[in-house]
Order: sequence, then structure tokens, then C-alpha cells
Amino acid sequence: MNVVCIIQARIGSTRLPGKILKKICGKTILEHDIDRLKRVKNIDKIVIATTTLENDNVVVEEAKRLGVRYFRGSEDDVLSRYYYAAKGNNADIIVRITSDCPLIDSEVTEKIITHYINNKDKYDYVSNTIERTYPRGLDTEVFSLEALEKAFNEAVSQRDREHVTPYIWDNNIIFKLEQYKNDINYSKLRWTLDTKEDFKLISKIYEYLFSENGNKFNMNAILSLYDLDGSLKEININVEQKI
Repeated sequence: MNVVCIIQARIGSTRLPGKILKKICGKTILEHDIDRLKRVKNIDKIVIATTTLENDNVVVEEAKRLGVRYFRGSEDDVLSRYYYAAKGNNADIIVRITSDCPLIDSEVTEKIITHYINNKDKYDYVSNTIERTYPRGLDTEVFSLEALEKAFNEAVSQRDREHVTPYIWDNNIIFKLEQYKNDINYSKLRWTLDTKEDFKLISKIYEYLFSENGNKFNMNAILSLYDLDGSLKEININVEQKI
């Protein structure tokens, strides 16, 4: 089974333009994403799925610099971009990660992939994103090529085409879904990057943990940091999540 991690990435961002190429501790956000995902033992291939827009040439150059594959497709029909990226890289299993998650936990992602592989006869889709118990920013979705292909062929609404997986998780009669849950609910914590407040928080976390650990630090290390510095959770507490 060929497990392909597809990261959707583009330079455009309404709330924080150019966020994936902003630097923290000398590395771009996209580089941190890749470094952390390379630690996931059951991912066979990492692919950056960007757009055909000229503005996103810089994303392609960054992918080349980081030594990962890339695919260019529709700006608005992200579902088609994902599908053709998966087909072009002979994916059997797709791991969906977004490029605004520079604190993605390789251990959590690896466990979710393992859970899917061990139960692939029972489930079409496994994630930690619908019924949230993990901090936002550790989002991992795993699904079969067959499920993606069905969504690609059948989804028609703008929402379903723009966001890749809503057609799957909105149709639990068609698709067999599984939610991967943490023992403790940390869903109120926001570790994704979409605003200047998010960038400030993530930068502080890296300043505390990166010099000693590189990108090896995980969710538990960040939670311990929150215990030491209670002001961290206040930095982006008022940021509202877009879909």
C-alpha cells in the first residue's frame, strides 16, 4: 500500500499573506511541516499540492529546495487538485495535511495512519478533525483513493470542491467513518497558523523548544510548556476559526 501525504499549499492567504514562507528559527513554515512529517515512519511519499497560479511558483521552488515532490492544479477546485496529485503519485492511501500546521505531531499522525491501515476493511476515512479532542493544528485525515475518487466524481457544491473532504464526512451512509480521539480533550487549544496572533504563539513555542529538540518536540512537550507559561494560551484565544 502506497501511503502518500499530500499537503495543500499556496502563497495566497487572506488573513496572513505569504504565511507558509514566513520563517521561524531560520526555517520556513513549510520546511517545518516537511521536517516533522518526514519523521512519520508509515508515510511513503510527501507531495506538495499547489496551484497553477504564477504567484505559487515560489511554492514550487520551495518544494524543490526541500527535496519533495509537487503537483500543480486548480486554485478553487482543491478536491480535483488532491485527486490528480494522488493519482499522479500512485497513492493507495492518502494522508491529508494542510501547510498551516507547523506543530503537526509526527507521533499522532503516525498513530492515525496505523489505525486506518489496521482497519482499512472497516473504514474509508479516519481522522481527528470532526469530533475534535486534539489541539487544532494537529489535524490528520487518512482515506482511501477509492473514497477520494468517489468524492471527486460526485461532489458538486462549491464547499465540497474547495475543502476536499466535506463530501466524505457529510455522507456517513456512503462512507464508513472513524474518529480518532485523545483521552483528554484539548480541542480548545489553537496551534494552527492563520493570523498574526497564531504566528506569535507558534514562534514563542519554537523559541522555547526548537533549539534543544529541533523538530522532535511533540504535543506533550508543548502542553508541558503551557503549564510553565500560562500566558501562551491567551495569545490567540480570540481568533475565530474559518472553515
